[in-house]
Amino acid sequence: MKLSEFKYDLPNEKIALYPTENRDESRLMIIHRDTKKIEHKTFKDILEYFDEGDVLAVNDSMVFPARLYGNKEKTGAKIEVFLLRELNKEARLWDVLVDPARKIRVGNKLYFGDSNLVAEVIDNTTSRGRTIRFLFDGDDKDFRKIVEELGETPLPRYIKRKVEAEDSDRYQTIFASKIGAVAAPSAGLHFTKQLIKRLELKGVDTIPMTLDVGLGSFRAVDVEDLTKHKTDSEHFTISEQLANRVNDALDNKKRVCAVGTTVTRALESSVSANNRLKPTDNWTDKFIFPPYDFKIVNSVITGFHPPESTLLMMSCAFGGYDLIMSAYETAVKENYRFCAYGDAMLIL
Repeated sequence: MKLSEFKYDLPNEKIALYPTENRDESRLMIIHRDTKKIEHKTFKDILEYFDEGDVLAVNDSMVFPARLYGNKEKTGAKIEVFLLRELNKEARLWDVLVDPARKIRVGNKLYFGDSNLVAEVIDNTTSRGRTIRFLFDGDDKDFRKIVEELGETPLPRYIKRKVEAEDSDRYQTIFASKIGAVAAPSAGLHFTKQLIKRLELKGVDTIPMTLDVGLGSFRAVDVEDLTKHKTDSEHFTISEQLANRVNDALDNKKRVCAVGTTVTRALESSVSANNRLKPTDNWTDKFIFPPYDFKIVNSVITGFHPPESTLLMMSCAFGGYDLIMSAYETAVKENYRFCAYGDAMLIL
């Protein structure tokens, strides 16, 4: 398929700037692939669609305050440094994005506030990408603490407002426990502990896996021919517990629901020769777009994604291009809220 086939008109006012007051009271669109029927519900109504023996796979990756602001040596120019991935803990090497990139060259040093944290640029990786080395006297615990203090919740750029104190909690799922994500696995933002308990009482298991969400999932596609798009690799881990539980559900014709596109990518990146899920500790650069034959996942919870995004493409691969694009048209008309803080979609 072509990039231009995933265009649609998304008015700016449809992009949610804030989450709903209560996580599980966002709107929920139910899409039935077999009948093409679309229902309009509230997220906590998701209970109606799962039964004993079904399994929900969720991402327990935790967002850290990845957006830092520093000043360039000599000129004092303000530079945004977005931490992408730690390359070497001992050497404190990181892949980052810098803005404005034109001002940052190899050898430049950046200073962060009144702290004793300094970074030196040691390589150019992409037009905005750099590899930097943090110069810091202290152990890793102290380094993490100062990043927590200086860093800002990395809200997506399309949320055009300043970060607020509430974001540190609301841009984090209730499952978050493994630090490493620079973007929230946003489909999980709608769950509450009470909703998980009610699912548990119905015999539905919610089991975590980890995919450290980087910018690979969100990098803009800049080629018309989708087969030529390359995504950044992201690290993921699937436990033996999740693999066994998912395989049991598949054997018994139960629902295996991926909560989000990150979980979908991970599960579909670890398939055995007999189309069952394997325990894994690996990296994936899988890019899922139509047509795609899903081996593990048979239902998906996701959000409403920006035009021409890889997240929209994956939704179309699972739900069917015509059905999902029609659903998006309906969502715009029905005033659904879009993007990370927006409403949700359950594709059955």
